[in-house]
Amino acid sequence: MTVHLKTRGATRAQGTMVRARWLIPLLAGTAIFGALGQQIAAAAVELIVVDVVAVADGYRFSRLRGTNVVSPKNEKIGDLDDLIVGKDRVLFAIIEVGGFLGLGSHLIAVPYTSLQISEQGKRIVLPGATKEQVKGLPEFKYR
Repeated sequence: MTVHLKTRGATRAQGTMVRARWLIPLLAGTAIFGALGQQIAAAAVELIVVDVVAVADGYRFSRLRGTNVVSPKNEKIGDLDDLIVGKDRVLFAIIEVGGFLGLGSHLIAVPYTSLQISEQGKRIVLPGATKEQVKGLPEFKYR
């Protein structure tokens, strides 16, 4: 970037000095903040090695989707419809409740941590919930 500032009667050497006064701080600032920005970016990215065997023992959503969600008394509350990661990185379970054969049903959202999932992932319990209670929860709508 070249800054051309010329005053009346300024010599060529004076014009060069004016450009140098702007150019040196600009280059110094770019070098300092550029290096600082690279350090911040490098510090922000850190790969973490995970235990892939432990991860593989987890629950795949593709297999959990559609699983019945029941109360502790084994009363069917609904079906697991989806999982959503909030912008705060909190995981929510979306459950389809009410209705019959998909008619008249609506979706609710509960924290994923509130679900109890069996070792094989075949049974999902929502502790403390009844069919009537979940019908009264606010309806979740996708955006």
